[in-house]
Amino acid sequence: MSTENEGNPVPPAPSAPPVPPTSPAASPQAAASDGGEAPTTPISPAPQGAPAGDPYASPPQAPAEGSWPPPPPATPAYADAGAGAAAGAGWGSPYDQQHQQYQQHQPFQQPQPAPKKGNGRGGLVAAVLVAALVAGGVGGGLGYTLAKNNDDTGSTTVSASSDGGATQVKRASGTIAAVAHNALPSTVTIEAESTSGEGGTGTGFVFDTQGHIITNNHVVADALDGGKLSATFPDGKKYDAEVVGHAQGYDVAVIKLKNPPSDLKPLALGNSDNVAVGDETIAIGAPFGLSNTVTTGIISAKNRPVASSDGSSTSKASYMSALQTDASINPGNSGGPLMDASGAVIGINSAIQSASSGGLGSTGQSGSIGLGFAIPINQAKYVAQQLIKTGKPVYAKIGASVSLEDSTNGAQITDAGTGGSAAVESGGPADKAGLKPGDVITKLDDSVIDSGPTLIGEIWTHKPGDKVQITYKRGGSEHTVTVTLTSRVGDN
Repeated sequence: MSTENEGNPVPPAPSAPPVPPTSPAASPQAAASDGGEAPTTPISPAPQGAPAGDPYASPPQAPAEGSWPPPPPATPAYADAGAGAAAGAGWGSPYDQQHQQYQQHQPFQQPQPAPKKGNGRGGLVAAVLVAALVAGGVGGGLGYTLAKNNDDTGSTTVSASSDGGATQVKRASGTIAAVAHNALPSTVTIEAESTSGEGGTGTGFVFDTQGHIITNNHVVADALDGGKLSATFPDGKKYDAEVVGHAQGYDVAVIKLKNPPSDLKPLALGNSDNVAVGDETIAIGAPFGLSNTVTTGIISAKNRPVASSDGSSTSKASYMSALQTDASINPGNSGGPLMDASGAVIGINSAIQSASSGGLGSTGQSGSIGLGFAIPINQAKYVAQQLIKTGKPVYAKIGASVSLEDSTNGAQITDAGTGGSAAVESGGPADKAGLKPGDVITKLDDSVIDSGPTLIGEIWTHKPGDKVQITYKRGGSEHTVTVTLTSRVGDN
């Protein structure tokens, strides 16, 4: 599991909002604010036309230097034209960390009872974040009390009736609040811990009534080979769990609750093929350990080629033709559902593009910049069903090794495969179609192929037995052939 969380400076707790200027009618408590820390956010200037002597009035203030948000980076990390793995790397080989395009938004690292050197600091960040939120809430309350207007001139504001409380508010079906209300009971916060005590937090959701939970492979990776795994529902009920199967290449995993409750309600699965750019999205997860967080956005793009990795030295890449969303997703959202406006799951949140100053794979904790990527649910459903049935993933393949170098020209078939094997598998689909080393694949059906990772991601959206049209270039000439995909079982 990645240790990206380590090395982060502890964020200061936000101070209380500033107190308005003292007036003869102000509460004597206002004096207590003198000497406090500078406010996190300045009070907005009073509207024009405020009456003279209004204790709430304040002069307009210019934005402070370094105000949020900062300007976006000039070039995103995935646009680095010089990146690329060494030529000759075959399918299933590790994706060179210098050349990875996106980061999996990692399960949030939890605090350890007795942390070893170099471990557990991610949990400290979570605790501080929570403390900062609490402090901000208290400060806000004090600021309101101290700024309360006590003059006797009367008020023109109108307050809503408090009778009945918030529980009596009716929220129409299809609203974000209604979707969240229905979906939250079927989402879980997953804690994975290795035999050495390392671990993190991610998200998952109920897949069926038998207790299967679907999530990301990198969420449960620490619990493999004898580790511990648990899932906690929003009502606080916690269940031990075990890994049923995991697919590193797809970044999908299925776990099963031990002694699951009898009232499990699986989330409805949508059709990711029918998603359109601009459709509303709703994400649920545990960003930075804050369980049961709901965020919203839209579908920003479809079929976005993504090669993701957790940034660790031993990580292998996962490939997907992803749904891109601007819904805020962060470390800890991994494995959580991405839903449409009706509450149907259309994807599994899996990766984010980071703007951290150190670049991808740095020790700085990444965060949302509005570029999140989800595995389409149609693909994830197929993978999950295979994992439940056999415990192993099944991948479609054409039987050829392609270069993983960054490119805009296509996916070139290498001269040799992994470990010195043939680049084009004898008797395989590519061989039967007449493809040879050096050929550059530029299209798969109607999808433009600009690189090896893009080709792999597109192939893996299909099932073994599917027929696809492959367009390739050889010696300046373009050719199109029909290829029937075969299968590979398990991760290599």
